[in-house]
Amino acid sequence: MKSHLYTEFNKLYNKEAENAYFSPGRVNLIGEHIDYNGGLVMPCAITFGTYLLVSANNDGVFRFRSLNFEDKPDIPLKNDYDKTDEKWFNYPLGIIEYFLKDGHVLQGLDMLFYGDIPISSGLSSSASIEVVTAFALNDLFDAGYSKLDLVKLSKSVENNFIGVNCGIMDQFAVAFGEKNKALMLNCDTLDYQAVDSNLGDHILAIINTNKPRKLAESKYNERVQECRSALTALKQELDINNLCDIDTATFNKHSHLITDKVIYKRAQHVIEENDRVKLAAVALSNNNLAEFGRLMYASHASLRDLYEVSGKELDAVVEYSKTDANVVGARMTGAGFGGCAIALVKESAFDNFSQNVIAYYTSKIGYAPSVYSSLIGNGVGELSKVGSL
Repeated sequence: MKSHLYTEFNKLYNKEAENAYFSPGRVNLIGEHIDYNGGLVMPCAITFGTYLLVSANNDGVFRFRSLNFEDKPDIPLKNDYDKTDEKWFNYPLGIIEYFLKDGHVLQGLDMLFYGDIPISSGLSSSASIEVVTAFALNDLFDAGYSKLDLVKLSKSVENNFIGVNCGIMDQFAVAFGEKNKALMLNCDTLDYQAVDSNLGDHILAIINTNKPRKLAESKYNERVQECRSALTALKQELDINNLCDIDTATFNKHSHLITDKVIYKRAQHVIEENDRVKLAAVALSNNNLAEFGRLMYASHASLRDLYEVSGKELDAVVEYSKTDANVVGARMTGAGFGGCAIALVKESAFDNFSQNVIAYYTSKIGYAPSVYSSLIGNGVGELSKVGSL
């Protein structure tokens, strides 16, 4: 992979790449629709990601090239930039603008991006591009940002330049990821704990439903509002700022305050899911994959029945997984209504799992999913230092 990229860079620019960086994608192992409720999530970096090779130029031009997209813009260095339609290079361009507006002096760059994250799969290809660009600029121009600064500025670019109202989990996971560790992140305080996650003879299967996610954004905003309604009701008796400030036992004592059945279900999922993240951290730390798998299935059931963000596609993946003795747990991951599911599968049985889940899913849905295997990998870094890439 690395030698191929260096060769492609040389072909494009007729010179050698001076620096190379990598930033992974991410999956959320458990803790879904928690980030905007001030609770705990448990993402991890995966071994797919975004590669960036770069050399400085003296032409005052940012040259953006990608092996994934045809657009090849040459953009002159200036003081500020605007988003260009829905083009891929908006993500690195937004990072460049942030650095310039924050007072950093930049020079022209020749850049080659390559990502092996499936596009629009919900594995955070956008955060991966943002963070790898921010890390590279910080390194190349000695900008002095901490890793947490890079996370925050990448989120700011996503919110304000790209125009997507995401939380901070994606950028955090791809920056701070550690090999064989999950990150239990408090989305309210940004405190986190790296949880030992030795999968032993199991690997992470990522199943992309290949369903267009047309409902996700509108339903996402609807769920945010429903959670706010639940919080308002609970505040009649409780001094809390977020739903995840209380546990399940406290919720049960005060749940009579929520009179709308739908709002009740939404709050129940959020608070019970937050508790499941805590239990999951204990299970992983104790190498208890069976218990972790049980929690994964419970999480999916809650997202299906209480939060209602799953769908027949994601449900089909989990339905099959429950019939396969080589799977310890499975669940949807991400916003829902399509995107990806994940499963913990015995490595030796992955090929059989892949064939069987594709057949089952296709018979139920009418078209095939895409299935990938991944380990838990490292976060952003120089390519030579990231690890086993």
